[in-house]
Amino acid sequence: MQRVSCELGDQIASYAESVKILTTSLPIPMVGEEIERQSYPSVRTSSAVMKAIIGVVLSLFFGGVLCADDVVFESGPKKVQLLELFTSEGCSSCPPAEASLGRLVNDPRLWHEFVPVAFHVDYWDRLGWKDPFASVEWTKRQHLYAANWNAESVYTPAFVLNGREWRDARVPVINDGGPGALKATVRSDNSVLVNFEPAKGEARDFDLYLACLGFGISINVRAGENNGRSLRHDFVVLSLDHQKLASSPQEFHLPSSAPEVASRSNRTALAAWITRPGDITPLQAIGGWLPPSSGAGH
Repeated sequence: MQRVSCELGDQIASYAESVKILTTSLPIPMVGEEIERQSYPSVRTSSAVMKAIIGVVLSLFFGGVLCADDVVFESGPKKVQLLELFTSEGCSSCPPAEASLGRLVNDPRLWHEFVPVAFHVDYWDRLGWKDPFASVEWTKRQHLYAANWNAESVYTPAFVLNGREWRDARVPVINDGGPGALKATVRSDNSVLVNFEPAKGEARDFDLYLACLGFGISINVRAGENNGRSLRHDFVVLSLDHQKLASSPQEFHLPSSAPEVASRSNRTALAAWITRPGDITPLQAIGGWLPPSSGAGH
């Protein structure tokens, strides 16, 4: 779930208008007093009203409402599922899987019931085409999953749902209670304030993952199994940052990727999830669209 904070300017303008009304030259009837004049050029706002107005404005300013560009992502108490796709531009069977993942862009359940991400692995690069989105780190991530399942090998396309081997891009509806509410506030300076409230109120450390995702990216492949094809990518992981969430709230920064990679995306999003320390299995996830002005991934 995503929302953009209200603009402080509009609220201050509203309070300024209130002050203007109180100091206007029009008649202002006072309880228990007889109105003897039709204009009051010297009428002043009472000290009590002025203090109230100043107090509200200061609370808005110092309370963090002065951040019209801030974007907030929240999971709520219900579990938000993380759907991962391990893929590669060098794999001839991957484009259909990526197309099915891309269709989730228009799914009404996107972000508030599930968060999709696409990790491009690098082991297909040996066939002659270097995938610009591939990383050895994403390959290591897939191998970690395979080790959890006691699998002897990895393959693409491979879906993983909530840390379990999955068959496709369809995400089932679940009604299970979540582990707690995860929230991230992305500020205009690309800092991210993350807060997690465990459902059982237990205080413990967690691992946090912040991923910047790219959308609408088209690549003309000139070698390998997809030679001559134009491939489109959505939910592609441009960068991933892994940090310890030792306290809540805690401040982080959006991870950045290589400019030549990030510039190909016509839209970006943030995906974030937490795990238990040292465990790769996601507990809770959040995600949503980043504003065009965001420097995420750039």
